[in-house]
Amino acid sequence: MISPAFATILASGRAQFNGRAAEARRRFPALDMAAFGAFLYDGVDPLVVAVAAAAPERVGGVTLAAYDMALELVGHGLAGPAAKNPFLNSVWRELAPSFAPLLATAPVNVLGMLSNAAIHISSVAGARPAQWQAGMAAVAPQVGSVAQLRAVGQVLAWRAGVAHFRQGALAAADTLPHALALAAFGEPGAQWPQVHAQLMANPWRGNAEGREFGSFSGLGGDFGAPPQVRATLDGFVVRSAERHYLLVADAYGAVLHSATAQEFELAQTGVPASVRLDGATVHVGARSIALDLPAGDIAIAANAHTLAITSPWTHAIRLLPLA
Repeated sequence: MISPAFATILASGRAQFNGRAAEARRRFPALDMAAFGAFLYDGVDPLVVAVAAAAPERVGGVTLAAYDMALELVGHGLAGPAAKNPFLNSVWRELAPSFAPLLATAPVNVLGMLSNAAIHISSVAGARPAQWQAGMAAVAPQVGSVAQLRAVGQVLAWRAGVAHFRQGALAAADTLPHALALAAFGEPGAQWPQVHAQLMANPWRGNAEGREFGSFSGLGGDFGAPPQVRATLDGFVVRSAERHYLLVADAYGAVLHSATAQEFELAQTGVPASVRLDGATVHVGARSIALDLPAGDIAIAANAHTLAITSPWTHAIRLLPLA
């Protein structure tokens, strides 16, 4: 059963809502009205209840906006019980109500941003959508505008593994009130100028161990053959068999994009003087890291902040911070 607040609005505008549903069925012939009804209960009703409590005078407009967007999402198969992207259901049901005051003033913008973010983050291999949702819920009471919602969403997407968001997220964080920016990074007691400077200077801040990326495509991984790696300013160009990729990685995650053979040929092959390979041990400054790889065929490449290690005996790339 839906809430009394939602039931009252639907009953009072029955003709209008029915007309919108009929128009949606013309636009989306495969629209499953049973699935739409389930999403009204599961995804729309919770945010209607939240807005009714926070701003009852605006709940009608919010309901209409949410109803229209729900028709669109279910019509595209993105929401509802059989959704292509079940994470979106969770965002509407559990996260959107946290932004009830903002929903009351800008429902289309808020629901659009949250929905687009949910769809994008859940499509990035290796990203952590649940972490993003939890972070957004935690900072929701401090978010006072659509612009702040957009900025904090980008910051938290980066922290949830969307590594190529790094530069944009740092720029977005600089537009936020310092207290909100620090909350987004989980450092409420720090000073934002110092945190920002550290994040700009060191992409591996908070992660001294680095990470391993990639596995055999025959087992659901990324590479059909052991990868070869060359460095670029902000990442690595990877060659695996006849395919090429751009790997962007930092403390929060690693993301693979497409690249070209020409980009691989133009990328760097050298390493800084502080890096030395001795058999199966790599020395980075004063640190020594023993590698679980046969000595002799190990290859290394580095940019200003990251060392990448590959071998013909593995489909994985080991990434180590240089700082």
